[in-house]
Amino acid sequence: MSTTLVLIGLPSSGKTTVFNALTRSEAQTGTYSANPDEPNLATVKVPDARLDVLTEMFRPQRKIPADVQYLDVAGIAKGISEKGMSGALLGHLSQADALLLVVRAFADPNVPHVEGPVDPARDIETLQLELLLTDLGAVDKRLERIKSQAPKASGRERETLERERGVLERLKAALEAETPIREVLPDIDPDDWKMLRGFGFLTAKPLLILLNQGEDQLGTNGEELLRDLQSRFERPGVAVESLAGQIEMEIGRLDPADAEEFMRDLGIAESSLDRVIRRSFALLGLIPFFTVGPDECRAWTIRRGETAVEAAGAIHSDIQRGFIRAETVSYDDLVAAGGMPEVRKQGKLRREGREYVMQDGDVVNFLFNV
Repeated sequence: MSTTLVLIGLPSSGKTTVFNALTRSEAQTGTYSANPDEPNLATVKVPDARLDVLTEMFRPQRKIPADVQYLDVAGIAKGISEKGMSGALLGHLSQADALLLVVRAFADPNVPHVEGPVDPARDIETLQLELLLTDLGAVDKRLERIKSQAPKASGRERETLERERGVLERLKAALEAETPIREVLPDIDPDDWKMLRGFGFLTAKPLLILLNQGEDQLGTNGEELLRDLQSRFERPGVAVESLAGQIEMEIGRLDPADAEEFMRDLGIAESSLDRVIRRSFALLGLIPFFTVGPDECRAWTIRRGETAVEAAGAIHSDIQRGFIRAETVSYDDLVAAGGMPEVRKQGKLRREGREYVMQDGDVVNFLFNV
């Protein structure tokens, strides 16, 4: 499963620095003036200590973690929803699985903030409003088109248009009340929502707000600001985390020994990158399952709630088509037993059918017809 988070933020938020920190990349900041629609893209391995333990247990030739993609697009200026985003930028955001909103908390007299004083809460509200107004514009445009098409339609086509109009009007009412679409989705019939998925509404997407802090905010002051923003902005589908983008980028450029010394000098116990990457993964509603053996130990990505036969399809469509059963053991049971032979002796290896709902950390061997 290819999963993409798109980084957005106001100009001068340090968004590309955060991208470089998360992905260990060397993308240059301020490169969008020549081609603002050309993004930076990188794939990051999702850290999972369980895969490390399984690799130590099975000693495979390869270890393959799950991954997530980060896409760094042009900065979003205040008022962009009124002027209209470029088609390329809107396309990147619409196709994202989730949005990562980088908010500036650091002070730097050499890089003035576009809105004057540094105020993370104000910037979060500004960017959320721009996303919301962009969605509202798309809803209004579609409603106008339906208004002109419906009188000419008949039968099933007209019924479909009227049904779509009803859903869009519910979304319009929510957006006009400054309520993001993700908060009304639980009340919308899944079949109705399928009609609208192609729009890629921005406020329907999970949102990770990432506070980009400076070196002077490491420790108590930064933690207090983070807790304050979490209490104000976190809700279902929205999470708030922090990252010292410039510091983390510098750490990523050092060899492990120098990085450890640098972190110790700054009083940093551990890099925050792993936490942010895992939070990104969890926000998307994704879980890993594992396959193990002498060739490779691998983490595969599925959506929480998917079944065994759907998980088989994550590996290969042939396995999904020829699915017989899934031989499954939980990670905890496998580690406690000490290996697959012991799991079998203890009767902990389960035979699960097509409708079994996969659990986070299941270790699976799929049996299938070729």
